[in-house]
Amino acid sequence: MNTSSTNAIRLVVFDWAGTTVDFGSRAPATAFTKVFAAHNVKVTDAEARAPMGLNKREHLVAMLNAPEIASRWKTVHGEPWTDKDIDTMYSEFVPLQLQAIEEHAELVPQLLATVDQLRSRGLRIGGTTGYFREAAQAVARRAALAGFKPDANVCADDVPQGRPAPWMIYRIMEQLGIYPPSAVVKVGDTVADIQAGLAAGCWSIGVCDSSSLTGLTRTEYAELSVDQQSTRLRQTAAAFRAAGSHAVISSICELPALIDELNQRNLPYSQVLD
Repeated sequence: MNTSSTNAIRLVVFDWAGTTVDFGSRAPATAFTKVFAAHNVKVTDAEARAPMGLNKREHLVAMLNAPEIASRWKTVHGEPWTDKDIDTMYSEFVPLQLQAIEEHAELVPQLLATVDQLRSRGLRIGGTTGYFREAAQAVARRAALAGFKPDANVCADDVPQGRPAPWMIYRIMEQLGIYPPSAVVKVGDTVADIQAGLAAGCWSIGVCDSSSLTGLTRTEYAELSVDQQSTRLRQTAAAFRAAGSHAVISSICELPALIDELNQRNLPYSQVLD
């Protein structure tokens, strides 16, 4: 157990889809668009992504509460959605999500090298996700086969409330015996990740290229020109900064250098790095 009160970073808590696996966070977005299509309501990819990072049931509710989607639902079904509709759609969503995970569970580029560098510095690695338990286990199983296994892993079903609440981060800290929160870096690809890290009192870092906010597969991103990539990264970074992130990184491989900077400069928690 490490109970040191110094500011040195000793734990990195990663998100899963869009951060460590599933470049572009395709699995959740695909499942949500399919479940709405099954009820004859068309939603765009951007609409499916808007609440990304929440517990998946809460994500579904947030989509249905969006005025344009709520209007489409009423037009198709003749009345507003109900709690019964939520129950039905969520039960349909679960197998769609599990299927999508099997199709979109590859590690993001350079993740293993990044984690090796972090561990060589003595850092512990945690994982948190808005996935329900069965989905979290499925993605962790696929990641482990590819060589990535966090020291601790917590999903939305393990805590009273998922992101943006800090409880998953605190559960990781508890399991690994690491505190205070200023010794922890939360890395994610959604605004909800940033909000959860800030709520926990941790350093909150947004990763841009694989982010759900950027919303592109690895192939789609690679096919953009350098200028187009820069534009998309700037847009995603701006969303993270607006949410209060301490820093943003273009890709996960930049994280070790950023943590070195935090440790070498011994910066106060409240300082924004960029």
